[in-house]
Amino acid sequence: MGIATMEWEAGTLFELLGDELARTIIALTSVESLSADALSDRCSSSRPTVYRRLDELQQYDLVAERTEYDADGNHYKTYECQLEQVCVDVDDGSFAVDLRLRRDVVDDVDGDEDDS
Repeated sequence: MGIATMEWEAGTLFELLGDELARTIIALTSVESLSADALSDRCSSSRPTVYRRLDELQQYDLVAERTEYDADGNHYKTYECQLEQVCVDVDDGSFAVDLRLRRDVVDDVDGDEDDS
């Protein structure tokens, strides 16, 4: 996995990370990929509330959605934390937030071209 660095609006990110459920989802999915049902059970929150928070976290690339398959071939979604680090800078009266996120690196396979 590679690491991407992005800047986000500080107020929006502070608001999202200030939410206890969002922080709990980030913490739980940093340990293992979990379904929304499992997150709902572990967080003692309704599935609709968990899904809303997952949508917000995905909007900022803080969690990624994956498709998993069970032994019977049925598929379901799981969520995995992408957040590595949050850095907050205060400079000259303003805030800047820098996130370091995990990213899957896809090798770009091109055939070797002979320019001769």
